[in-house]
Amino acid sequence: MEAWTAGRVFDGERVLPAGSAVVVDGGHIVAVLAPGGRPPDGAVLVDHPDATLLPGLVETHAHLCCDSGPGALDRIPEAADEELPAVIDASLRAQLAAGITTVRDLGDRRFAVVEWRDAHGADASFPRVLASGPPITTPGGHCANMGGEATGAGALRAAVQERADRRVDVVKVMASGGVGTPGSDAARPQFPVEDLRVVVDEAHRLGLAVTAHAHSVGSVRDAIDAGVDSIEHASFVTESGFAPEPSAVTDLARRRIPVCPTLGIVPGVTPPPAVLELMRRTGMTPESRAAMFAELHHAGVLLVSGSDAGISPGKRHGVQPEALVQLAHAGVPVVDVLASATSRAADALGVGDRTGRLRPGLDADLLVVRGDPIADVTRLCDVLAVVARGRRAV
Repeated sequence: MEAWTAGRVFDGERVLPAGSAVVVDGGHIVAVLAPGGRPPDGAVLVDHPDATLLPGLVETHAHLCCDSGPGALDRIPEAADEELPAVIDASLRAQLAAGITTVRDLGDRRFAVVEWRDAHGADASFPRVLASGPPITTPGGHCANMGGEATGAGALRAAVQERADRRVDVVKVMASGGVGTPGSDAARPQFPVEDLRVVVDEAHRLGLAVTAHAHSVGSVRDAIDAGVDSIEHASFVTESGFAPEPSAVTDLARRRIPVCPTLGIVPGVTPPPAVLELMRRTGMTPESRAAMFAELHHAGVLLVSGSDAGISPGKRHGVQPEALVQLAHAGVPVVDVLASATSRAADALGVGDRTGRLRPGLDADLLVVRGDPIADVTRLCDVLAVVARGRRAV
């Protein structure tokens, strides 16, 4: 049994009074003590007086089959099946080293991450893994090389059924095109809204949530109208620009549909050519995109943090803290930024009863960072200790 204390404690929703302590035993949090509270007899004190204790981060959007190298998405078909577990292992270790104790994979190759989860998911030396399998996409559409092509209502229902049979944690559908797939355009929808409704209705019938990849204005609108449970990217791009569509923002806020901005980039790394071309065409920069999401936050849209990790050198695994830095620098209050990667992210992913908060009964997923990230959000990148399901990882 251990009692963890630090100069500051953020419990996933708020900053606790100075002197609070988190008691961990058997992989779970058993108590959160108020200042002056006495730890149980025999508890080992783990004190970081010049640091901040918070829940382990929840990365809501990663690609664990991608190795963070140049053209990682394009190279997915080249890897032999027997090579992918080692890539997934390395990706998860990099995530854990950054303080991330839960990772949702939103696009693997032919269910490789789903199979890894089934074989190794109980191993607390890795982050907790949630997995979608290959995203459902149009023939030749964005990320078709992952193996999720389907067209027509019957094929779409069969695709959802296959994912249910494999016990995926969420169904992902490509509502728009994306960046980097030849012939795919992020400014255009891929599926008509009627097809998106087929996917959503079938998934909900089978007890599964649906998240939609949606860059374009029209695809965000279609995803909302189809009843998806969350939206990835939500860039609101058009053929020549980007701007939130007011009625879509109103509906996102009113319905509390979680939106993952997929911010975050390794400082100093130049984006891939396809991303640079989209930036040139639309005028969207990392800073202006982050500013847009700050506006959405202030309009009441529920933001959860994920980074699209693994797809390129600038999106290496473990980059999520940079996404939080970017969001805070754009004007989102730091407490809300931290919640977007802890309690709100866990709730959006359906694991709020297991992680995302420092609460008795939840798994002992802990992160200690040097200094005070409330005052200086960049401190999130300075990791001192990580505990995943009670096991010390860093």
